[in-house]
Amino acid sequence: MLARAPTAPVLKTRDIHNHHMDSTKWDTFKFRDDDIIIATYSKSGTTWMQQIVSQLIFDGAENIPVSKLSPWVDLRIMPPEVLAGVEQQTHRRFVKTHLPADALVFSPKAKYIYVGRDGRDMVWSMYNHYANANEHWYGALNNTPGRVGPAIEPPPPTAEEFFRQWFEQDGYPFWSYWENVRSWWALRGLPNVKFMHFNDMKRDLPGSIYEIAEFLGLPKQGKVFQDIVDHCTFAYMKAHAETVTPLGGALWEGGANTFIHKGTNGRWKDSLTKAEIAAYEQRAIKELGEECASWLANGGAAVK
Repeated sequence: MLARAPTAPVLKTRDIHNHHMDSTKWDTFKFRDDDIIIATYSKSGTTWMQQIVSQLIFDGAENIPVSKLSPWVDLRIMPPEVLAGVEQQTHRRFVKTHLPADALVFSPKAKYIYVGRDGRDMVWSMYNHYANANEHWYGALNNTPGRVGPAIEPPPPTAEEFFRQWFEQDGYPFWSYWENVRSWWALRGLPNVKFMHFNDMKRDLPGSIYEIAEFLGLPKQGKVFQDIVDHCTFAYMKAHAETVTPLGGALWEGGANTFIHKGTNGRWKDSLTKAEIAAYEQRAIKELGEECASWLANGGAAVK
């Protein structure tokens, strides 16, 4: 059984550095009390949640430049002027992180939304992201000064091989999935932390958006609410991919339409063996406990 929500303040206990991340960027982040932080393990619905939050903030307006307004704070190669621009924003701010909770500075007044997704679904999505990265992606991550640890290399030739590498080497060449989920699950009872699941958002997008709006204190009704729902569908985001994709998709072959790929689950079911599926499910319980493993696989309310 994992620990319940902490009763003491949540404190940063470590830093994480790799080809993607520099957690020290949070050390100088100047929080506002109404900030919104979207936290995920990569490819778990991050961009989707950024779109939902942007629509709630801007009352369903079209053509919101989400990728510019909502940067990945702990991305090592993020230009300083981007984060400086966040300090100049006059609207309610929303940014993202892929760090485990104990590696960032935690504000007791900001609102945190954690989006979960089954690791197998996430890996298939990540493989598309990784396999279609172009020379600019590799150049930025590997050649920008300040990288700690080895360079990132091209992926294996298939998603199945990538899954085996990722599973056997605890997230390699990215970062640990288990510690990310585990660290946020421990905070699920805090009043300023909201858990959402990719599956639930697919099953009931209007209901999920309503739930998020209530949590953020941004209730919407009537046509505005319907516009928000319409602008957060996969079809809409695919058609407007350049406004939500980092750098308009310039770091991937095929551009923004490659980044906003399929948004589907279950592609691993016909690719992994029964033994591999069982090993994953057993590992999830061992790493996370039965309640968290069940939530991560299926969605539903996160038990507090």
